[in-house]
Amino acid sequence: MLILQRMAMATSSSFLSIPLLKTPSFLSPIKHCVSPLSSEFRALALYGGRNGVSTSSAVATEAQVSTQDDKLKDAKMEVTDKPEKVVLPTNESSESLLRIRHTCAHVMAMAVQKLFPDAKVTIGPWIENGFYYDFDMEPLTDKELKRIKKEMDRIIGRNLPLIREEVSRDEAHRRITALNEPYKLEILDSIKEDPITIYHIGDEWWDLCAGPHVEKTGKINRKAVELESIAGAYWRGDEKKPMLQRIYGTAWESEEQLKAYLHFKAEAKRRDHRRLGQVLDLFSLQNDAGGGLVFWHPKGAIVRHVIEDLWKKIHIERGYDLLYTPHVAKANLWQISGHLDYYRENMYDQMNVEDELYQLRPMNCPYHILVYKRKRHSYHEFPIRVAELGTVYRYELSGSLHGLFRVRGFTQDDAHIFCLEDQIKDEIRGVLDLTEELLLQFGFSNYEVNLSTRPEKAVGDDDIWVKATSALRDALDDKGWSYQIDEGGGAFYGPKIDLKIEDALGRKWQCSTIQVDFNLPQRFDITYVDSNSEKKRPIMVHRAVLGSLERFFGVLIEHYAGDFPLWLSPVQAHVLPVTDTQLDYCKEVTNKLKANGIRGELCQGERLPKLIRNSEMQKIPLMAVVGAKEVETGTVTVRSRFGGDLGTMPIDDFVSTIKSAIESKASI
Repeated sequence: MLILQRMAMATSSSFLSIPLLKTPSFLSPIKHCVSPLSSEFRALALYGGRNGVSTSSAVATEAQVSTQDDKLKDAKMEVTDKPEKVVLPTNESSESLLRIRHTCAHVMAMAVQKLFPDAKVTIGPWIENGFYYDFDMEPLTDKELKRIKKEMDRIIGRNLPLIREEVSRDEAHRRITALNEPYKLEILDSIKEDPITIYHIGDEWWDLCAGPHVEKTGKINRKAVELESIAGAYWRGDEKKPMLQRIYGTAWESEEQLKAYLHFKAEAKRRDHRRLGQVLDLFSLQNDAGGGLVFWHPKGAIVRHVIEDLWKKIHIERGYDLLYTPHVAKANLWQISGHLDYYRENMYDQMNVEDELYQLRPMNCPYHILVYKRKRHSYHEFPIRVAELGTVYRYELSGSLHGLFRVRGFTQDDAHIFCLEDQIKDEIRGVLDLTEELLLQFGFSNYEVNLSTRPEKAVGDDDIWVKATSALRDALDDKGWSYQIDEGGGAFYGPKIDLKIEDALGRKWQCSTIQVDFNLPQRFDITYVDSNSEKKRPIMVHRAVLGSLERFFGVLIEHYAGDFPLWLSPVQAHVLPVTDTQLDYCKEVTNKLKANGIRGELCQGERLPKLIRNSEMQKIPLMAVVGAKEVETGTVTVRSRFGGDLGTMPIDDFVSTIKSAIESKASI
C-alpha cells in the first residue's frame, strides 16, 4: 500500500546557509529585478515615447502612489544585488546550538512561572529552528510575550548555573507532588529508566530533564533569542485532553544568525501559498463545505490543467496506461488490502448502501490491482505500468490542517508497476528518469534522496528483500544520484526510495516516493503464468512523483512566489487599451492570442496606469498596450514582467514569440 509521508508543512532541517534572496533558477537576476522606478511608469514612458502620450504629472503621481503600497513591500524582497550568505547551523551540526535551545525552553518556563505562578508546566523540547514549551494556563497575548522575554533576559543576565541532579523515583515523585505539577507526575510515570535526572537553574527552578544544557544561562546570547508565537496544543496530542498554551521561540548562537533567520522567515511569509492563493485568486478552503477540502478557482484550475496535461504526456510517452477508478468501494476491499487493520484511524466512517458497507478510498492501490486481476497475464506482458491522477480522502484532525499542505481530500499522481524480479532495477531506473524529467520542468534540480531498508517487522522472504533492496541501490548508483541509507526505515511490505525537492529558499519538501511491495500481491493473490506455464507472483512497485497535486501546487506557489513562469501562468498576457476607442482592436488581439492557445485577457474600465498596476499586482507575465498608433499599424507595445520593455511589434510576431517561449518553457 502506498503510504506517502504525512503532508506536513514542516520542511527538512538540513539547510546550512540562507541567502538573503534566492531567485528561481529559470529567471536570470537581471530579468527578475525591480528598479526603483515603478514598472507601470516605465511601461507608460516607453509607450509615450513611441506614441506621443504625455507621462508627466498625473501619471507620475499614480505611479508614485503605487510604489508605496503592497507592491513595494513585495518588490523590496526581490532586489537582486548579490545576496550575503549567512551560514546557519542546525541542531545536528552544532551541539552548542542544541544546548542553547534546550536551555532557552527551561529559561522560558522559569520566566512564565515567575510571572504567572498558577501556570502548570508540561514539556519543553528543542525543535528545528528553536524551542517551545506547553503550559496549562489562561490564554496569553502578544503583549504578555514581551513581558516573558524581558524576564528571560533577566534570568540570562544573572548567569545562573545549570546543575544536573540524579534522584530516586520516589524522591522525584515527592518533589513534583509538593509543587502540585500533575503533568510532571504523568511524565515521571512514562520514564522507564532510573535514576531520574533533574536540571536546576540556580537554586530557584528545576525540571525533569535528561539534558543536555549549557553550563550557565550567561552562555545564551539574549540578542539571539526571540519569542515568536502562541498556539493551542492538546496535551499528548489528544483532543480529549486539556488544551494547553504553547509558546514558540527561536534561538541562535549569534545576533547575525537570528537576523538571517528572521529574513528567511519574512521571505517565507511573503511567499506563503495561503496568502498568495487568496491575493491571486487561485484556490480557497470554504468553511461552509468543511475543513481541508480544496476549491480550485479558475486561475488555479488552469495551472492544474497544465500540470495534468504535462504529467499525462510524459507518462504515455514512457509506456504507462492511464486509468480512472471510483472514489468509493465496498468495505471488504479495504479489509483484504489491510487498510482497515493498519490505517483505519486515517479513514472516514463507512456508509451503508443497500445493506452493504462502502468506504471512501484513502488510497488507489487496491483499485489498480483489481484492474490487473480482470484477466490472466503471461510473463511476456511484463512490465505492466498503470497510472492515475486519483483523488483520495483521509481523515485529519482540524488542528493539523494547513492550507494545501495538509488537507482531507487530495489527488495523488499515483502509478503502479507490475514486473518480474529481474526487471526491478530497470523499472526503478525508469521511474528515477521520469521523476527527474518531470521535476526539471518546474525548475527543481536539487534533491535529497533516501533509500530505506528492511525494518524489524516485515513481510516477504529474506531473499526477495535482498534482491529488491539491491535493485533499488543499483538503480540509484546507475543514475548517479547521491543518497543516504535509512537502515530499517522501509515499510513493512518492502524497501523504498524517498526524494525531497529543494525550493527557491533552500527548503526541502517531501515529494516523490518509490516503494516495492511484497504484501498486496499476496493479499490479493495476483499471479501471472511463467515460461513453464506455472503460476507465479509478480513484483508490485508503487510510485508517486509529485506526491499530491494540492501539495505540489502549494510548493510551486511558494517556490515562484506567485510569479509563475510564462508557460505555467494562469493568464499569460493582458491586452490594455489606452482608451475605449481601441477596444475593438484589443478584442481582435485577445481573440488571436486565444486562437493560438495563449491565455490572454482583455482588461478595460480603468485608466491605463491603473490597468498596468493591476497587471503587475496580479503578476501577469506580459502586457500588450494598445493606442491609436498600434491600431493604425497593426501592432502592440509589449512589456514583460521579467524582461522589461520589449518595444512595439506586429501582432503575429507577438504571438510567435509567446508560442516559442511557451514551447521551450522560457521567459520573455
